[in-house]
Amino acid sequence: MNLNCSLWQDNSMSVKLFAFTKFSEVTEQCFLLFTLVLLMFLTSLTGNALIALAIWTNPVLHTPMYFFLTNLSILEIGYTCSIIPKMLQSLVSEARGISWEGCAMQMFFFSLFGISECCLLAAMAYDRYVAICSPLHYAARMSREVCAQLAMVSWGVGCVVSLGQTNNIFSLDFCGPCEIDHFFCDLPPILALACGDTSHNEAAVFVVAVLCISSPFLLIVASYGRIVAAVLFMPSPEGRQKALSTCSSHLVVVTLFYGSASVTYLRPKATHSPGIDKLLALFYTVVTSMLNPIIYSLRNKEVKAALQRTIAGKKVLTPE
Repeated sequence: MNLNCSLWQDNSMSVKLFAFTKFSEVTEQCFLLFTLVLLMFLTSLTGNALIALAIWTNPVLHTPMYFFLTNLSILEIGYTCSIIPKMLQSLVSEARGISWEGCAMQMFFFSLFGISECCLLAAMAYDRYVAICSPLHYAARMSREVCAQLAMVSWGVGCVVSLGQTNNIFSLDFCGPCEIDHFFCDLPPILALACGDTSHNEAAVFVVAVLCISSPFLLIVASYGRIVAAVLFMPSPEGRQKALSTCSSHLVVVTLFYGSASVTYLRPKATHSPGIDKLLALFYTVVTSMLNPIIYSLRNKEVKAALQRTIAGKKVLTPE
């Protein structure tokens, strides 16, 4: 569909209104996808909100591990809310347009929550490393102040990097076409609409992706390398089983998130395909956000019990 969404500005043609491409020309397919995404979106919001509420209202869960899990749930809520409502609107109506300012805001918040989550997953891995490898020093090394600082660093890095990335992209001129071959304002499809040579901008995006994805991932790998080494030297099978069970949920979440994000942002540009990019983006924005609360609640008895108490409306008193 040919959309007339360019406006004159400063004596040059500059796109100030974008539009997302349609997923399909078949109405039934769009409605089916709308239903599936809406169900996953509501499941994600409900699950993450319940986990955050359960941890907040159960003093026995006021520990570093669950503090980080609360932050993760908040990030997941922001992550999905920054893009999915607009996607749902685009699926069932012709109102697929988004302003220049709206697109920039969407990219900023999506990058903010995504990069912060990368850093937070690394902080969670470090917490597990200290708990298993240095249990006698755990209280001192993972004090409330240290946990708050790690969380603030995660959010701060996400904010600074997303500001830089958004400014890097939207300092360019967009001459058209104005259709974004995606369902949200992601970095590669927006760069594809920019005028002139964008090689430096593309290089900057790639470098930031490498730093923000690979660096936290290497910290996670290093932490779990030390954890595995410590577990192998534990004398009792029960101790090994308990140590591994506390890490299993986090490992599953890391695999889902980093796997899809790495394939999306770190593979060569020549191998990018709009269809595959959309499928991958749908996975790491909707599916993983929906699965995270399920993974943590099903594999963690304390979280499961806290959720049951929260849903039942029971209060838990701090033990004497």
